[in-house]
Amino acid sequence: MAVITTPEEYLLIDRIIAGEEALYATLVDKYKSYAFTIALKVVENRPEAEEVAQDGFIKAFHNLKKFNREAKFSTWLYRIVFNTAISYKRKNQLQFHSLENSIVAHHGDAEQNLEKEDRQVFIAQALEKLSEADRLAVHLYYIKEYSLEETAEILNQNINTLKVRVHRARQRLADELRKILHEEALTL
Repeated sequence: MAVITTPEEYLLIDRIIAGEEALYATLVDKYKSYAFTIALKVVENRPEAEEVAQDGFIKAFHNLKKFNREAKFSTWLYRIVFNTAISYKRKNQLQFHSLENSIVAHHGDAEQNLEKEDRQVFIAQALEKLSEADRLAVHLYYIKEYSLEETAEILNQNINTLKVRVHRARQRLADELRKILHEEALTL
């Protein structure tokens, strides 16, 4: 799929609102992968995440006229998907997905791969100790590399609140890693 610039995206949205509803498929194709990823992080189940992402796209479609362009469309959409997933999770009392699958494995020689796999396991264990909101903030900011402003918008939080959350989550993550590594060292 060709890259769509923000002005082109706004034009596309205008055309959809004007009645060319079939063009919405272009936006779905562009954002479906990450919408699914956000849903999966919250509901921890692939079929349910697909349903949540689809519901998020439907909600976004029905509210497209309310999109005010103060934020990027992607940020607005991801917040809708995130809120849909949280509502779904609350309704079904599911638990948040570990971020261990989000940590990218790199290729190299066997010894380096083992070290990286160990780091992934330790980071995943430490992430599990964080609250759901902290894990998602860390995921969006550090792993998906959204700006603080975009992350705050997706999570519907004040930017200063998010800065404190990310800072404290990073400190808790470091503390948990120290505990895990200390325990691991004792078992050697």
